[in-house]
Amino acid sequence: MANLRVGIVGLGRLGMRHAESVGLSIRGADLVAACSINPDEIARARSILPDTEFYDDYGNMIHRARLDAVIIVSSSGLHSTHIALAMEHGIHVFSEKPLGITISECHDAERAVMSHPELVFMVGFMRRFDPTYSDAKHKIDSGAIGTPFLVRAYGLDPDSLIEGALRFAPTSGGIFLDMMIHDIDLARWFLGREPLMVHAIGGTFKYPAFRESGDVDNATALMQFEDDRMAIFYTGRTAPHGYHIETEIVGTEGHIRIDGVPRKNRAVIYSKAGATEECVTGFPERFDEAFKLELQEFIDCIRENRKPGITVHDGTRATVIGYAATESLRERRPVYIEP
Repeated sequence: MANLRVGIVGLGRLGMRHAESVGLSIRGADLVAACSINPDEIARARSILPDTEFYDDYGNMIHRARLDAVIIVSSSGLHSTHIALAMEHGIHVFSEKPLGITISECHDAERAVMSHPELVFMVGFMRRFDPTYSDAKHKIDSGAIGTPFLVRAYGLDPDSLIEGALRFAPTSGGIFLDMMIHDIDLARWFLGREPLMVHAIGGTFKYPAFRESGDVDNATALMQFEDDRMAIFYTGRTAPHGYHIETEIVGTEGHIRIDGVPRKNRAVIYSKAGATEECVTGFPERFDEAFKLELQEFIDCIRENRKPGITVHDGTRATVIGYAATESLRERRPVYIEP
């Protein structure tokens, strides 16, 4: 079978990483087209991927590039429109989260996917493909910790990236959709249940500029799931030490804890500062392998005529839950979540 002809829209930090992966390392695929409205992004990408054809208009790429599949890493508010256009032209779709920045946009994306059951669609919840997280899921399913009843998750961005977060804030959908959505997805995955209620609180403790977008720089959320299962989330944008992702799953017979310290490697520096360890600086570094594995799964699903385990419904549910958390934060009250 010939390699799939793949295009990508969006060449920012994550988009460029996906472009390099497909162009240089993913089996069974060729990156034949890439789109960005930013000339600097196109210039940078062209120097790395000289055999790729570049576009500054997504519609033109869809109509002219003869694509088998497209990877969507555009602005969040464009995801549902880009998904629908690709599927109308018989193109398989991988879309980064979220499906949209409103529930209506998510439902639009879901209808587009459901209208084309012959096509493969996958949403980018890469943590499910991280070897450590997938191993934890396997252990939970095999009964290693008994019945899981609590997930505790930290998701902290480094303070060094705050300028980018502030620029993105007006179109991000808020801290819960921008950051906590991955932890929400993991909690649903690990507990095997849906949340029924959320109570969220937060504030702008260091960067008041987030208030202009109705957002905060740190927030927490407590969720009640079906069968009285629970989740506790803390997400923030002001971590001084680096990119900090930490997850614990508590069961009746044991706990699984992942990444208590976000180590860059196993080296320990002994100096006047004491014994210190360097930390990872961002999500591309921490989840490099997971990003590649999820794209490989997407390509393999197309080539093997099968559907991925992550569905469009997972994307919609995570967004619905994230919006409920946002409503709870803004209205200072618990919010019950639509089934």
